[in-house]
Amino acid sequence: MKRVKLVVAYDGTNYHGWQVQDNGITIEEVLNRTISELVQEDIKVIGASRTDAGVHACGNVAVFDTESRIPGDKFSFALNQRLPEDIRIQESCEVDADFHPRYADTVKTYEYNILNRRFELPTKRLYAAFCYYPMDIERMNQAAAYLVGEHDFKSFCSAGAQVQTTVRTIYAVNVTKADDMVHIRITGNGFLYNMVRIIAGTLMQVGTGLMEPEQVKEILEARDRSKAGPTAVAKGLTLVEIRYE
Repeated sequence: MKRVKLVVAYDGTNYHGWQVQDNGITIEEVLNRTISELVQEDIKVIGASRTDAGVHACGNVAVFDTESRIPGDKFSFALNQRLPEDIRIQESCEVDADFHPRYADTVKTYEYNILNRRFELPTKRLYAAFCYYPMDIERMNQAAAYLVGEHDFKSFCSAGAQVQTTVRTIYAVNVTKADDMVHIRITGNGFLYNMVRIIAGTLMQVGTGLMEPEQVKEILEARDRSKAGPTAVAKGLTLVEIRYE
């Protein structure tokens, strides 16, 4: 028996998120079925991040155990021949039997994209939120600076999250704009349920003038979800990378 690690990229448009559920097809379900057919075993992958419906990924991580003789680094080639075109394995390798993608120390990076122009572009509709009000990037970066460091992010967590603590550490938040696309890139040691999307929704309000940058500090201190901005739409979010320390 060996444990194989996969780095998984996917377009989340047609999926009900990562985790297996009854109301629609998921990334985890497709991986389980495809790997099981390949190795002729009953495979259940363990994912690092349970992304929501419509969220995309360049580098989510999953592991599975198998008795297959296929070398760990060859699973990427074998699986990509069988997976649908909106899911691709970027890397595969054998890891220690006790490696767990969710419980190991990680640094995660997400990016939230916002199309900021007068009219929507059909080619961007699946991968970015849309905002036709002009957005002030400098104000958004001023607000984002309050999020850096170790804080209680209870105000930026959707109700119903089952966690022992809402304290997380954010290493960097940067807001940039290229042509009509605003990019919010955030790196931290972990994220709460909908945390990045709530941060994005809050920064969008700052960028359009509905909220002052200094209010983000007050929102953090309030530890009250109702004080933060709306949860931005899922399609604008991409899990860029999970780096293991």
